[in-house]
Amino acid sequence: MIEKLTTRAIALLKQLIETQSFSSEEGLTAAHIEHWFVQQDIPFKRTNHNVWATNKYFDDSKSTLLLNSHHDTVKPNNGYTKDPFKAIVENGKLYGLGSNDAGGCLVSLLATFAYFYDKKDLNYNLVIVASAEEESSGENGLNSMLSVIPKVDVAIVGEPTLMNLAVAEKGLVVFDAIVKGTPSHAAHPNHDNAIYKSIPVLEWFKNYTFDKASEALGAVKLTVTQINAGKQHNAVPADVKLVVDVRVNDKYSNQDIVDILQKEAPCDSIIPRGIKLNSSSIPIDHPLVIAGIEIGRSTYGSPTLSDQAVLSCPSLKLGPGDSTRSHSADEFIYLNEIEEGIKIYIELLEKVL
Repeated sequence: MIEKLTTRAIALLKQLIETQSFSSEEGLTAAHIEHWFVQQDIPFKRTNHNVWATNKYFDDSKSTLLLNSHHDTVKPNNGYTKDPFKAIVENGKLYGLGSNDAGGCLVSLLATFAYFYDKKDLNYNLVIVASAEEESSGENGLNSMLSVIPKVDVAIVGEPTLMNLAVAEKGLVVFDAIVKGTPSHAAHPNHDNAIYKSIPVLEWFKNYTFDKASEALGAVKLTVTQINAGKQHNAVPADVKLVVDVRVNDKYSNQDIVDILQKEAPCDSIIPRGIKLNSSSIPIDHPLVIAGIEIGRSTYGSPTLSDQAVLSCPSLKLGPGDSTRSHSADEFIYLNEIEEGIKIYIELLEKVL
């Protein structure tokens, strides 16, 4: 059965690769996933471009375990030498946009869900969501499904982790900051040049550290990622605009980070774009984590963001593939990573289900 599920999972992944599914444009890949459910004779529902299902013997008296991964992708970067929308197999690698992030995880979780779908007397209910808009943190992704699907008590989020256990994940707050000055003609003296005033501000951001570090996630990481000022060579601009990316550990809430930077940052304004993408974690003594350790998987804290950020329940990030390949040119996943991923997912859940 596992061999058949693996074959069908890889076939679905090839279809997903060859179907454009940028965030908010996932309608055709959602249709492929619907067809996969039909092939498995599993009832499903679709909400916008999110496709979801529950196990056959769902019992309201039991806790519910969510299996989730996404079928949207970023746009291919300019470094591709292969067609990003063609599923190419070479030397055991399956190339194509979304193969690693997170198509391999998604089809492995779908295969795992199908394996357990009609089993009786499970300790947990299962619900699976093949979600949209993960890459854009959009309004119609997993976040929109939490009021639609049954209440979730714990989750496995499929992202490429080499099948090791990401027991915590950093949150994200993006800020727009402004350094103001006096606009003028470049030919005249100006001791209030916003560009020059931004130099010590950039130094402050470069050197600033938050006090509290996390055992799993380390320190909060603050990075200035964009700067914009001026429109022409002979005019001193009125301000310099900065974008500041802050990766938040589990020692701070996103609101804490906002409060600290608005109090301490030496710029004229610093405004968060949103605070909904929180850090997430699962207790190290949770049965899922214990089971993963027992089958030889290691634990770590992840610096990258996923749909874990919208969950309030304990959540574990786990999936085939390697995060360093995500969003890269000529993205790929090894076919044996998918096979291994399905086997490990099943082995892990057999210990808790």
